[in-house]
Amino acid sequence: MQEVNFLTKYQKATKRDYVARVAEHDKAECARVAKQWGYDYWDGERQFGYGGYKYDGRWTAIAQDIARHYSLKAGDRVLDVGCGKAFLLYELTRAVPGLIAAGIDISEYGIEHAKEEMKPFLKTGNCIKLPYPDKSFDFVYSINTFHNLKIDELQQALGEVERVGKDKKWICVESYRDEKEKANLLYWQLTCMSFHTTDEWVWLYRHFGYTGDYGFIFFE
Repeated sequence: MQEVNFLTKYQKATKRDYVARVAEHDKAECARVAKQWGYDYWDGERQFGYGGYKYDGRWTAIAQDIARHYSLKAGDRVLDVGCGKAFLLYELTRAVPGLIAAGIDISEYGIEHAKEEMKPFLKTGNCIKLPYPDKSFDFVYSINTFHNLKIDELQQALGEVERVGKDKKWICVESYRDEKEKANLLYWQLTCMSFHTTDEWVWLYRHFGYTGDYGFIFFE
């Protein structure tokens, strides 16, 4: 296990008004709507989620970094747990021609509005019970999904990643290192259920038997 943060450059390029998130709207109602994982979360107003999640090529460099770091090659089987609209998964198939891709997400809307080229390889489902055989993927990754789970669900989901994956795994979640980042995370988040420091996340990974790499998203 090691910390690898592929999203750092992307995160620093995103500007957020944390206070407005809680001052201008009913935060509890926005969170309730977001957790339906439908149109409002993906393509509705910003207070409910992404505010319009369109393909714009921003994942290209990240996919190239991931492919290089894990030495992905043609014929490797890759699973995106919580793939959403599968933009990153699509970019991985461009970075590594011949990659065998699969994705799963709890959002029917996300899957229905995914990158058209990826739709045949996507499924709607829950990460606590992955519909794939044991050790069927050379690389399993997940971004912005596992912090949306309660602690018992997290244990199940990590067990599933271990079951279906081989040696290469990477999970990225929202976390914090100080009180400022903690406050910003609480202001900004809509769907997060597990609020932990980086050290606490690492402890949970080890306690639940996860053996892959991990990364974090911070709200500085």
